Amino acid sequence: MTAYIKARNTGTRGLNVSYEAFSRPDGGSWAKVGSGRAYVGAGQEIGPVEVGSTTRICAPVRVEIRVHARADGAAWSGWSPASTKQCQT
Repeated sequence: MTAYIKARNTGTRGLNVSYEAFSRPDGGSWAKVGSGRAYVGAGQEIGPVEVGSTTRICAPVRVEIRVHARADGAAWSGWSPASTKQCQT
């Protein structure tokens, strides 16, 4: 599984943005998949940028993924959720 983030800066100044991704299988504990930082120029958009990835044993379980971001000096955004039940060989 790989988590990605897309960020858009609608402001008039460039921003440094931090982001994190977490995953959990079937309601288990959340585990950090990755994190990073990027600069987003005024009126610009970045992404999709890989936040992190993890390998899971292929099984018929639901895996949730969540990502959030924040600009320097601002609060973290709400979580952007996703989930998958896919397996690949």
